[in-house]
Amino acid sequence: MWFLYQFPLCPFSRKIRLLLSEKNIPFDLVREEPWAASDMFFNLNPAGRTPVIVHREKNLAIPDSRAIAEYFEETVDRNPMINGTASQRAEIRRLVALFDENFYADVTAPLLSERMRKRILRQPPDSGALRNAMKLAHGHLDYLDWLIDNRPWVAGSTMSLADLAAAAQISVADYLGGIDWSGHEQSRGWYAVFKSRPSFRPLLTERMDVIQPPAHYALLDG
Repeated sequence: MWFLYQFPLCPFSRKIRLLLSEKNIPFDLVREEPWAASDMFFNLNPAGRTPVIVHREKNLAIPDSRAIAEYFEETVDRNPMINGTASQRAEIRRLVALFDENFYADVTAPLLSERMRKRILRQPPDSGALRNAMKLAHGHLDYLDWLIDNRPWVAGSTMSLADLAAAAQISVADYLGGIDWSGHEQSRGWYAVFKSRPSFRPLLTERMDVIQPPAHYALLDG
């Protein structure tokens, strides 16, 4: 059995949860708070970041969402998420990096800091940082609109790890009230389709004590 050490609003954890579910790989969740990581968790990942996946019988622990994704792509043939020609696989990896790095830095990380972390620390949020994150989110959704206008899925003709990475980041930003869907009907339609998938539905039911999502968050057409 695989055990995924994760945090519910960690977008990288969400990406791996989606991947494992889409590939029909059984796993159990182990919650790890990012602000109170245990010594045991640092032994699994010296960087102290989620996710980490562990198989105790195999004495195997893999940190980092991209390393985890590549491992399962190489070892599980079902439902490949990095597929196609060499150029198509490169495009998938390019877009995974775009959402994992740029979208996270511009949108998800500031929202997590201002709307969750500061609330836990009883500090006031920086309204300027929130406005900037939401402004940058519009730019990322403009590009996603263009991608969906020109291909059935984010990276091409089939669903791929790029869709999972994009949906994971957007879902966290949406939970935190940082997504304004106005003018982004292409992205909203793609995301609504993704929200209806069995792999995604468990994410929609989870709630954080410190902050609740907007009313539309769990609606399949919201």
